[in-house]
Amino acid sequence: MVNKKFIYIIFAVMVLAQLFVPLQIIFHQEKILSEGKIVKFKMQPLDPNDPFRGKYVNLSFQENRIWVKNTKNFQPGETIFAKFKIDNLGFIQITSICKTEPNQDLDYLKLKINYLGYDNKQEIFLDFPFNKFYMNENKAQKAEDIYRESNTHIQNNTYAIIAIKAGEAVIKDVMINGVSIKKLSE
Repeated sequence: MVNKKFIYIIFAVMVLAQLFVPLQIIFHQEKILSEGKIVKFKMQPLDPNDPFRGKYVNLSFQENRIWVKNTKNFQPGETIFAKFKIDNLGFIQITSICKTEPNQDLDYLKLKINYLGYDNKQEIFLDFPFNKFYMNENKAQKAEDIYRESNTHIQNNTYAIIAIKAGEAVIKDVMINGVSIKKLSE
């Protein structure tokens, strides 16, 4: 009887542990969304299909590179911290990168170096951890079609709204001419 009780206790602890991890991730993401600084990234989406994760819009940002004095101190895949400012239209502009985490009071993003410029020894290409915007499978194809149509008009303005807190970022929405791609795909 004691063994049976022990097994039930162990089972209950395992179930709680398995629930704790995803719930902790969800609460962390929601905290960034609710308390983080809201910024806009100019981008150009594409819509691949990942059979293991469903449908998403792949985001490619214009602010994906920075110039430094010399790239020899940096390596592809290395974690860096990007400081930024917001322009008068609300779009992010990365101003500098460093290897050590800045003061929590400053605005910064934790990123990875994608690759270093080949011809230009001062250019670093950045890899954003928030480069996929997941959507309902029934709406993703329509959203992609809407984007393709809007992309034929040069004056269209496509950007992602990102919440940033303590270096971490979460995508809130993707906008085409100020309208949510979720709303456009309904």
